[in-house]
Amino acid sequence: MPHRAPQLKDVVYIELVRSLFALRLPAMIMTAAFAICATLALSRHHDTVLFAAAVLAMIASVARLTITQMHRREAQSERLHPARARRIERHFAIAYLAYALCLGLFTARVLRMPDVELHMLLVALTVGYCAGAAASAGLRPAIAIPSMTLAVLPAIITALVTLEPIYVAMGAILAALLIGGAHTVRQRNRGTMAEIGSRLTFASLARLDGLTAIPNRLALREWFEANFTLAEGTGAIAVHYIDLDRFKPVNDRHGHPAGDALLSAVAARLSQNLRPGDIAARLGGDEFAVLQLGLNRPDDAELLAARLMATITRPFAIDDLQLEISACIGTAITADRSRDLEQLLMDADAALYRAKRRGHGTVERYAA
Repeated sequence: MPHRAPQLKDVVYIELVRSLFALRLPAMIMTAAFAICATLALSRHHDTVLFAAAVLAMIASVARLTITQMHRREAQSERLHPARARRIERHFAIAYLAYALCLGLFTARVLRMPDVELHMLLVALTVGYCAGAAASAGLRPAIAIPSMTLAVLPAIITALVTLEPIYVAMGAILAALLIGGAHTVRQRNRGTMAEIGSRLTFASLARLDGLTAIPNRLALREWFEANFTLAEGTGAIAVHYIDLDRFKPVNDRHGHPAGDALLSAVAARLSQNLRPGDIAARLGGDEFAVLQLGLNRPDDAELLAARLMATITRPFAIDDLQLEISACIGTAITADRSRDLEQLLMDADAALYRAKRRGHGTVERYAA
């Protein structure tokens, strides 16, 4: 399958998942704050349920920090794809919701004890947690709202069933804060999704060729840096520099609209002949480049060049015209990750020059 840009909704989703792993400090503060509260509560009340809830909450909190640290670098990677984003988000959500549930149960248990000072401490901790959840996970309402609910709902129920006016009022206030917080999270999510969508749309348009809708030179450079220069792994990269033959007569004889349609058709065919992860781009005019990654032997580049040549030389049906063109291809191969894309394009262009001197439909490989 060809290299294609992911759907905009997938790109927006990946950006939202990245936000979950952007901040570690709030989770660290919450872990420390809960540890202090749990220590004070257990020093005053030797209660088995309270102890179990505290232990489970600390395990969940440490797990949440560990998962954030484990997946933080991957989440910020430009190569993160939707399936992997869903997987790491699921890991994050399990630990996040588990901690919220344990915190809610711990707070509810404390509220059943005759200790007003601890009541104030745990209610303050719970409200602080909900505020932190709205801030750090608020771009993913499916995680933020359930976690806020799990954390505060046990306290609301416990406060309301006491039938004491002060606690009933506290339960009602907590319920109102939960509803307001959930509404704010949803509104923030909608606004952020729209903003990210607009930003990514403009960024995508700036990296696409306006005529053929395939990547342009800027996108090619970014892909090269992300997938070869900065990426870990083995294998060489092949740069195929393609120049169309007999394209100018098409423009002269049939007009620029036919020439533009032909360039778009060539771009589509090039993209359809790529492996997953490779990329085709238009450099300008009737010149294209194909970058082929992960080569273990030079023959792989020669096979792709031959396949690209064959697809270009097949007749093109443009409106009611049957147009036939050919091409020359210059190929440069390197495994040196310090090489610059422009250097490789120059090498491939030098090979292309030799191919054009030999005649139409020729492929040449660069030799230093």
